Amino acid sequence: MHELGIVVHVIEQVEKVAEENNVEKVARLSLEVGEVSSVVPDLFRDCFEWSKKKTKYLQDCELELIILEGLSYCQDCGETYKTTEYAKKCPHCDSYNTYLVTGNEINIKDIQVVS
Repeated sequence: MHELGIVVHVIEQVEKVAEENNVEKVARLSLEVGEVSSVVPDLFRDCFEWSKKKTKYLQDCELELIILEGLSYCQDCGETYKTTEYAKKCPHCDSYNTYLVTGNEINIKDIQVVS
């Protein structure tokens, strides 16, 4: 379960930002998580709920996960397609000359704080 490691890293980053900006607490954290990032949202939420109890600023923080669709691009025909449905093979021209455009990222999108 690598979700815990990711949660710990995210919390460390948010705690650092909170400390640098002299906030009282973090009320809400919005994360963008790619659907092919190998993060299991339910496990991530569980790890976050457990980990936030040990923090200075995130004790009462609400977590929002925004799932980003996995999209791939075909270099042969120039079309994009849904990665989870077709994987590496382009459904438009059957080429394997493709790459992932979005869907494997984990980004901190928004941090709402109480000053």
